Amino acid sequence: MLLAAVIFFPAVSVLEIRSRDNARRYYSRQGFKDGFEISYTHSVNKGRVHDYYRICGKDSLELYQTDFVSYGAGIPEPEDIPGAVFSVNGDTYSITNINRKMDRLMMAVGLIARHSVRLGHNQTEETLTDYFPAQTSIVFEAKKISLARIIFGKKFSNQKKEV
Repeated sequence: MLLAAVIFFPAVSVLEIRSRDNARRYYSRQGFKDGFEISYTHSVNKGRVHDYYRICGKDSLELYQTDFVSYGAGIPEPEDIPGAVFSVNGDTYSITNINRKMDRLMMAVGLIARHSVRLGHNQTEETLTDYFPAQTSIVFEAKKISLARIIFGKKFSNQKKEV
């Protein structure tokens, strides 16, 4: 009975990346521990944007920084974000100290935007269309899951398999 409780009780903290219809579901301990980066091609200025997230508290996500190569339409104004800091680093613009918290991040996988994700530090950038069909609505969420789900579930990173 105790063994079953240990195996099936949700106690392992992960970043879950899943389709909204739950058809595909992946887990990452690294993404939970070290945060993650979502990159995409901006629809207006066609420059590459990198948004940086971390887990704060037990189950919230926080957007804390964005980097981009072209400043203009569709890029947030730093003065619209209390406490944000705008900087120029070579050929990259950055807005730091964004501190936008959310329970979950929902987005649609874009074909033209070439959405990708990097989980944790020094990890490989993974193209989201390798995991989900284009235009699929997906959710990033910090969760606690059972040891059984860790063992039998799919880890995000070079696996590209359905759960």
